[in-house]
Amino acid sequence: MKAMQKSNDQSRFAKPASYKFWVGAFWLLVLLVAGGFYYATQKIAYTWRWNRVPIYFAYNDTIEIISDIDGKVESITKSGKDALITVRGAEEKESYAVPADSKMVDEGYYVYAGETLASYTQWKPGLMVVGLWITLKVSVIATIFGIIIGIIGGISRISANPALKWSAIVYVEIIRGSPLMVQIILWYFVLGTVINDLLAAYGLGRLPAFWYGVASLACFAGAYVTEIVRAGIQSIHRGQTEAARSLGMSYAQSMIHVILPQALRRILPPLAGQFISLIKDSSLLGIIAIREVTKAAREVVTASLQPFEVYLLLLVLYLVLTFSLSMVLQRLEKRMAVS
Repeated sequence: MKAMQKSNDQSRFAKPASYKFWVGAFWLLVLLVAGGFYYATQKIAYTWRWNRVPIYFAYNDTIEIISDIDGKVESITKSGKDALITVRGAEEKESYAVPADSKMVDEGYYVYAGETLASYTQWKPGLMVVGLWITLKVSVIATIFGIIIGIIGGISRISANPALKWSAIVYVEIIRGSPLMVQIILWYFVLGTVINDLLAAYGLGRLPAFWYGVASLACFAGAYVTEIVRAGIQSIHRGQTEAARSLGMSYAQSMIHVILPQALRRILPPLAGQFISLIKDSSLLGIIAIREVTKAAREVVTASLQPFEVYLLLLVLYLVLTFSLSMVLQRLEKRMAVS
């Protein structure tokens, strides 16, 4: 009996004889494409200098602590790996916290304003890493707000209330029918001007460009999520809603507890595609001076004069971001399918 069960298990997981052939064919195709790409890069009249690129991801910066006044080094107090240098001038006293092993003066030294008291090196993130972090932040925040807008819009889209339904339709058609770049410009230069003027009138600070970038991406993604949510809700049989209402649930309760959980399983794949597109769409935010990773790459190209290396690495960064998100959503989709 056990031998028969083992045989059945083996046959169930056995792969056809042609499986290895097609796996080999796939990797051969990958090698051919990679080889062809490498050959093309060697044929162009271009000098590759990959050694210029790493400093734009991380670099060792030299930091100098400068005295602000003329005076005498009154004391140097050490505390573990740090030290506090105190300089007393004719009428004032200044203190400077520095690493203990970086000091370049001793007690009793007379220093002048602008003279270096300590010098040390520190690793700092480069332009590309800073830009990547901004891209992640704006994409995550815009995704969260895009989901909220999409759920509200999707429910409004199928509402019996004509004001809600028509508002959702107009919103979706306007956003989907106009370029994202134009929407970003309108958000920043038109709506942003009005909002900042209102904030200034009440004595509040101006909103930075970052938040107008988030708003434009969230509204853009929300229009597409609206249609995805609408289609997901309408794919659930009407009998589910009727059964929930017959149990005494209100429309809102049946939507939250019965319809939306089932719809989420069906809309997860198109949602994944929309959020992957959102990450790439964030590359347009450079037009309003948000230094996301694409704008950072353009600045690096201007400084290094190595466009191919920088843009190839930019391609890899976007692939890592989108592929990671795709894998996470695929795992979530499988877990929801099992549950």
